[in-house]
Amino acid sequence: MPGTRKTEGIVLRSIRYGEADRILHVFTPEHGRLSAIAKGVRKARSRFGGRLEPFFRLDLVLYEGRSDLLTVTSAATLAGHRHLREHGGALDVAARAADAVDRMFDPGDRHPGVYHLLANELALLDADPAAHATTHNALAFRLKLMLAAGFTPQLAACATCGEREHLSGFSGAAGGVVCSACEANAFPLSQDAHDFLVAALGSPLAAAPVAPARALQQAERAILSTLEHHANLRLRGVGSSHGRA
Repeated sequence: MPGTRKTEGIVLRSIRYGEADRILHVFTPEHGRLSAIAKGVRKARSRFGGRLEPFFRLDLVLYEGRSDLLTVTSAATLAGHRHLREHGGALDVAARAADAVDRMFDPGDRHPGVYHLLANELALLDADPAAHATTHNALAFRLKLMLAAGFTPQLAACATCGEREHLSGFSGAAGGVVCSACEANAFPLSQDAHDFLVAALGSPLAAAPVAPARALQQAERAILSTLEHHANLRLRGVGSSHGRA
């Protein structure tokens, strides 16, 4: 039935539509990902100003009519993340984080934990862009996102046979680390990379562990291959424009 929804939301994407409108993908704590149209937002005197751009956290009022798209009727800024927007590396990390959330969760999937994870990531990037626009932070975010989505890799024992020793490789198809006897179709995973994956899952996002560049590359490959095999999803890499540990 037609009516209004009041909700917090983080803008994941903002797409030009028609002469003056935008279509938004917004992630909310209670309703998951929503699509909404902001009418006239690109006009010079729009009441929304510039607040319907990606990474804004907003208090929204949305009208639900007969269309598949909700309509934005009101938007108040909770966090604009101005400092994030002034740092190229932080913008890149934020864009990849928002893209991952947008693609990993279907419309309407309710994940309050994911909303707060993304809000935390954006707040960290805004508070200290240079400190948090790093590869280890970006990978830690993706691991926690995988945990929320149910795609956490097996790290405690061989994903094929259950062996807990001699874990020397990683298999995306098997869904985790593998031992030397089961590594025929795996790629090498160093102890540093394994330690990073375990520590990143167990640490607060603000305290993402550091690791050598080679270990981070292996950890990223483990993340991407797990998502490709088990979520049928190919995400962009976290990139190399921001700082490495």
